[in-house]
Amino acid sequence: MLISFDAQAVPRVLPRRPLLRMGIILAERFTLCAFATLVDHLRVAADEGHQSRQWRVKWSIMWARKEPISASCGARVEPTSSLSSPEELDYVMMVGGVPRAGTQVDEVTLRYLLQTGATSFSLIGIRTGRFVLCRAGVLQRRRSRVSWYHYQDFRERFPDHEVVAHRLFLPDGLRITCAGGAGTAALAASLLERHLVHAAALKADQFLLFDRPRGACDAQPHAQIAKCVDESRVRRTLFPMEKNLTQRLPFRAAATELGISVRQLERLCRRHFGVGPAALYRQMRMRLAHWPIENTNRPVIEIAIGAGFNDDAHFSRQFKGTCGLLPPRRRRWAHRSSATDRTVTRVFE
Repeated sequence: MLISFDAQAVPRVLPRRPLLRMGIILAERFTLCAFATLVDHLRVAADEGHQSRQWRVKWSIMWARKEPISASCGARVEPTSSLSSPEELDYVMMVGGVPRAGTQVDEVTLRYLLQTGATSFSLIGIRTGRFVLCRAGVLQRRRSRVSWYHYQDFRERFPDHEVVAHRLFLPDGLRITCAGGAGTAALAASLLERHLVHAAALKADQFLLFDRPRGACDAQPHAQIAKCVDESRVRRTLFPMEKNLTQRLPFRAAATELGISVRQLERLCRRHFGVGPAALYRQMRMRLAHWPIENTNRPVIEIAIGAGFNDDAHFSRQFKGTCGLLPPRRRRWAHRSSATDRTVTRVFE
């Protein structure tokens, strides 16, 4: 089926000023993927054609200093403006980077965020940008959306903040937090739909080859259990399991690699998870399969093989034992629930 973009749905009369104005602050060693995904969505929707003119959407890369900002991959981006007055913007977006790479921003930027947050203004934290917003003191009494990979680190640094780790992005009043990656695309499309029209968001998604629009209610892929476990021996036990989810893991070899006996491996798993290593490993492979069953239309047999099962019949029995429904019924249930969520949930207050 060929899906085409209806150019008539986008008003051809250009606005007197941009309908969406975004100020972007990049942390030191920021994540390039999150920044590029955001800006490319804005760029594609900003005008007619693909000349990257900032007509309907305007964005600037703000920085307290004049030198380029380095991404975690080594790329460098030149700032295009100083820290602008909130009156000139609709949103200030903080794009974070490596969480343990120092302070990420200077004191001038933290004061700017604090002063901006003290007004009726929307602030957005992308990836570890929420760490910076917390340091600036503008996320009190707000829920924060974090990636599974940064969940434990965030809880340790900000134990008084409520944290959510199962959605792509999370609006909470005038604060929006996003895990990055695919969540950035979902957030960008939601902003475009809110300030422009649905067709502009659809145009950006289609041009950038995203398969479908995704909203704040969509779930992110599964977490890595080992990232959320404190005891070092348990983490060492879990890592080989998580690295070998797509193929059967011989536990005797895993125990040998860890320098413990099979009996010790059994005791560790039962002490911390209540089940033996084989049952835990099966649960982890089910979790790997659970997300694509609910969020994609990939064939069940393909998902089964990707989770280390040789045939879909055995996989379906195991899946039903874990989730209560056979994979096709679970998929239909998830699609109906997702459609209901998107209908009844207001993404922005």
